[in-house]
Amino acid sequence: MSVLARLAEVRARIAAAEKSAGRPAGSVKLVIVTKTFPAEAVEPLLVHGERTFGENRVQEASAKWPQLKQRFDAIELHLVGSLQTNKVREVLPLCDVLHSLDRESLAAELAKARARGLALPRLRVQVNIGEEPQKGGIAPGAVDAFLKDCRERHGLTIEGLMCIPPVDEAPAPHFALLTKIADRNGLTELSMGMSADFETAIAFGATEVRVGSSIMGERG
Repeated sequence: MSVLARLAEVRARIAAAEKSAGRPAGSVKLVIVTKTFPAEAVEPLLVHGERTFGENRVQEASAKWPQLKQRFDAIELHLVGSLQTNKVREVLPLCDVLHSLDRESLAAELAKARARGLALPRLRVQVNIGEEPQKGGIAPGAVDAFLKDCRERHGLTIEGLMCIPPVDEAPAPHFALLTKIADRNGLTELSMGMSADFETAIAFGATEVRVGSSIMGERG
């Protein structure tokens, strides 16, 4: 299948999942994750009209997207991977949405950048929903306090939450928990669901799904 055929299939599955969940058509944003794929692999999607993409690493995003943003208008780039504090100034001119605010030091660095007059991306807090030691993110029980600290101490506007459930567990309970945390904190954006589980995520209220291999193909 071509990349456009795979895209059409994923969009049809998103539409079906929205309908099944009783949600309005178009209520879920598709973030096409293009990590490891070169610019020429992304171009057919841009020519087709897609404008929302995700990258995992600042270095790859910096090498790929400035040129693409010059050639195609209205691109919205999401950084879905971890962000080191020393990369904040590098990523701010490039990134429109950050999904991985996951620690106090990063919140402080973002606040410093804004104080210097730099525009911040729209922010989601990454929740380590399965409390896995190898993953970044705020533990579920600590999210309320972290959000309060981001808002009151650092003056940051947080739009939503992001999570990646444990690969060997059913995702539904984790998505349900993330939705509960978001609801009690007045957050409207839920970045959850990837190629293997985005339909389940939509059933539990995802507003953004991050889909890579199901559209781009298998990575080398």
